Amino acid sequence: MTEDLVLQQLRRGGVCTLTLHRPHRKNAINIDLWIALRDALDAIAHDPTVRAVVLTGAGGAFCSGADVVDSDPYAAPFVKLQAISEVAQRLHDLPVPTVAKVRGVAVGAGWNLALGCDLVVATPDAVFSQVFARRGLSLDCGGSWLLPKLVGVQQAKRLALLAETIDAAEALDLGLLTWIRSDEEIDDFVDDVAQRLAAGPPVAVAQTKALLNEGVDHTMREALAGESRAQAINFATADVPEAYAAFAQKREAAFTGDWNVRRPEA
Repeated sequence: MTEDLVLQQLRRGGVCTLTLHRPHRKNAINIDLWIALRDALDAIAHDPTVRAVVLTGAGGAFCSGADVVDSDPYAAPFVKLQAISEVAQRLHDLPVPTVAKVRGVAVGAGWNLALGCDLVVATPDAVFSQVFARRGLSLDCGGSWLLPKLVGVQQAKRLALLAETIDAAEALDLGLLTWIRSDEEIDDFVDDVAQRLAAGPPVAVAQTKALLNEGVDHTMREALAGESRAQAINFATADVPEAYAAFAQKREAAFTGDWNVRRPEA
């Protein structure tokens, strides 16, 4: 794994923190870092000890987008764009909940990385831009799919075509942030949110995340069918009887995601 990506596994409650670590470039992502981030997300997807992920940047910035300095503009763009697309898809498909913790700039592909997370927390001084048009480019890293679903087509066109820079307050008003917290509060706040997510029933959380992601493109009939399949899976885990027992005993449930299916007798 490249030294530009710090992967920190927190033992307390199964929260994994991914920190983009190129502070000298405001965490602009070069091809090596795209590949490292893709590989890290692959590893997390297959690690049952990880129950939530925090994505953040080092040095007071989240991410200034794809690195346009540390790259060859005449090299075939397909390799880099494939890596960018693979990261966006893996982040979207990750079965565990994700939280973006944003300080400073989140622009271009960097902003779309944050939007690809399930929840986004930013400091008041954070700034955001779909900067692509100013670079002679169109949206990538999932922005063309994410923006219209989050803010509607008209506002998405405004943000993308004008490439305006907006502050955290406007991003919150548009529904592009979940919370704003001060620089002094954000670390503890995100830690608390991540721990609460990690303490949830992992199978049910994964099912709910998938249902919500799919639901934006589904009919009501398709959504209801998906819900029925998901609930059948949930009832096959030990978390449902544990939740019922915890409710009856007035205590917090201890969710494991273990299966509770009897083996057939020989």
